Amino acid sequence: MQFPDIYRRRLRPFVAGFVSLVMAGSGSGLLAQADTSPELVEWPHYGNDLASSKYSPLNQINAGNVQDLEIAWVWDSPDNQTFREHDDASAGAWKSTPIMLDGVLYISTQLGQVAAVDAASGEQIWAYDTGSWERGRHPNYNNNHRGVAAWRDADSGELRIFMPANDGVLWALDGETGEPLVGFGDDGRIDLKQGLGREARIGQYGAISPPVIVNDVLVVGSSIHDVPRFREESPPGHVRAFDVRTGEQKWIFHTIPQGEEYGVETWGEESWRWAGGANVWTLMSADPEAGLVYLPTSTPSNDWYAGHRPGDNLFAESLVAVDVETGERVWHFQTTRHGLWDYDLPAAPNLVDITVDGREIKALAQITKQGFVFVFDRLTGEPVWPIEDRPVPQSDVPGEHTAATQPFPTWPLPFEPQGISDETLIDYTPELRAEALEIIAPYDYGPLYTPPSTRGMILFPGYSGGANWTGAAVDPETNVLYVPSFSVPRFIRLREPDAGESDYRYIRDRGFTLSGPQGLPLIKPPYGRITAIDLNTGEHLWMAPHGEGIRQQLIDMGIEDPGPVGSAGRNGGILTPELYVIGQLDGARPVFRSYDKHSGEVVSEMDVPLPPSGTPMSYAVDGKQYIVFAAGAGPVTRLYALALPDAEATE
Repeated sequence: MQFPDIYRRRLRPFVAGFVSLVMAGSGSGLLAQADTSPELVEWPHYGNDLASSKYSPLNQINAGNVQDLEIAWVWDSPDNQTFREHDDASAGAWKSTPIMLDGVLYISTQLGQVAAVDAASGEQIWAYDTGSWERGRHPNYNNNHRGVAAWRDADSGELRIFMPANDGVLWALDGETGEPLVGFGDDGRIDLKQGLGREARIGQYGAISPPVIVNDVLVVGSSIHDVPRFREESPPGHVRAFDVRTGEQKWIFHTIPQGEEYGVETWGEESWRWAGGANVWTLMSADPEAGLVYLPTSTPSNDWYAGHRPGDNLFAESLVAVDVETGERVWHFQTTRHGLWDYDLPAAPNLVDITVDGREIKALAQITKQGFVFVFDRLTGEPVWPIEDRPVPQSDVPGEHTAATQPFPTWPLPFEPQGISDETLIDYTPELRAEALEIIAPYDYGPLYTPPSTRGMILFPGYSGGANWTGAAVDPETNVLYVPSFSVPRFIRLREPDAGESDYRYIRDRGFTLSGPQGLPLIKPPYGRITAIDLNTGEHLWMAPHGEGIRQQLIDMGIEDPGPVGSAGRNGGILTPELYVIGQLDGARPVFRSYDKHSGEVVSEMDVPLPPSGTPMSYAVDGKQYIVFAAGAGPVTRLYALALPDAEATE
């Protein structure tokens, strides 16, 4: 019997509820899906589940047929119309990942709109424009956004969609109509710039990532200007939680401790009073059974010079586990002390239950821009493998107070090369290597944590990573972590500001990618890679260059074919029972690629019309599996849904 779409959508919550009951007895409470039946399988969170696994159990699309994928439907973002009508509307790459509930996709746009799209047809159901782009752009980059969060009332079935926007306003919308919820906050909105204990303005403070909702508590972070010229321009990145029904604030966690709080002594010269940043701009994860939410924090201001904030600066560049009901700190680990490198924790940690030497551990794996994987017991914060404090290079910039040591995980090994040395410089030919040495000779370089200088310093991995916001994916069946990363050195130089230009003693003069010899990269390949790491043993299982990269250019220069060398890019991937799938702009070629997740071999490549920019997601509706991803940048952005031809999907 066939039902009209509107009735089918209203029936889906009951079907989804049945699926949830089935899955409840199937294993980990962290996973949002465990049913491989393709009739209706949702993707209810950015990473599919609160563990940020980015794993789908669906196997209708598999290694045997993924090469047959075709574009099932295309949805044009309503931003495209805004771009056409307003010359002052601009945006970068569209980084959003939709969620899917009850057969409907919900997604945020770069310019601050939220839309509901039929998951089977791609038809738009509603769109709501918050108008955030008209009030001011994102604090650090052009307008961009990463997604929304949803909450369904267990009793009434009411669905709410939450989106914190670039202008620092949190919106709560009715999932059925898209209209603001009158009973939440101030008629469906909360101005996050208020209540921080210090002034925050549009352009200094915003939000780009979806909140996390756990046990009816909504936890939201923020995005804060990285390189302010004056100290009062940088608000603190305190994390707040709100009642998901009323919008009433439940707690605030001071990422920069205040008064006599724990950690305030790590902010010398009472810099806690005015220091800003240390915010959670990226995604978060949570363990609902333990009642913990995990906060990956960023660098405090100013990113590159910190003589004004002596000390380790807790809780900046830390992973903090807090009680979701009270906001109290349960445990923390600081991955970078007294940050000078913009080595924010860039992604939500992956939660997974592992077995190490016969011992079962409720674990957490945190990847970093530096190329590390820190693995902890997620309940206690105890490291699974030892972490060593090692001496690091010291700064000669007047007034700077570099940390004497930094923490280095002994296991797993890094997934990225670290520091500039003979081991990392380009060496296709002796001539190219000699040119590379000549290029770097005027500047400071060396091992990881070489500090910024007035001479100029080469930072590697760069401040974009290594790993970044797309994060890793983890297979909950095998406990293998899949990390996409890229290798791009950055050049940083400090200078004294001109009179009236800044109240910092030093500010960043230049920050950019340093080109290598003859326009080639400065370092050896691969320039983009995927690394598979067994979290039960810590062993690297395989590493695959992600993309052809400059392979043809090298061949044209007379260099022996090196094979794929990888393309740099901040794309993320997802897992299925057989595949790791990820899109990228490979040179000038937009491509969607699938890998055999056991071997790292490329299984298929599919050319797509626009560069994939958002991490994909997957779901099933009406018996058909789809993989959907956002693509493009302003002024043209679209969602693409990939699926098998109908005949194959029903076999």
